[in-house]
Amino acid sequence: MLYGVIAILLLGVVTSLIFSLILQFTETQEKSINLLITIISFLSVFAGGFICGGKGKQKGWLIGGATGLVYSLLILMYQFLGHSSLFSLEQLVYHICYILTAMMGGVLGVNILSGPVHN
Repeated sequence: MLYGVIAILLLGVVTSLIFSLILQFTETQEKSINLLITIISFLSVFAGGFICGGKGKQKGWLIGGATGLVYSLLILMYQFLGHSSLFSLEQLVYHICYILTAMMGGVLGVNILSGPVHN
């Protein structure tokens, strides 16, 4: 799971840097790229689940879901400890969807990266 969570966080840092540079040096407004940021967030969580599933080689839904849960808990701890606030209802829905997306990534990671299974 560590590989998946690190992948999610690295993708998040890289995309945050790119978007901050775009917002700083162009006339683009933050509200005009909200959808793109959301899509990239889901792709990052999917990639993290995919990596974990491929490394785990079995029970991709469980490994991917756990990866999504760890990511969501890290964000919750940051938000609670750093900003003294809990998830709003909208954020809760997003994080449930992140967990489900990581599960799907884990399932595909097991099926694509683990190769043929011999009994």
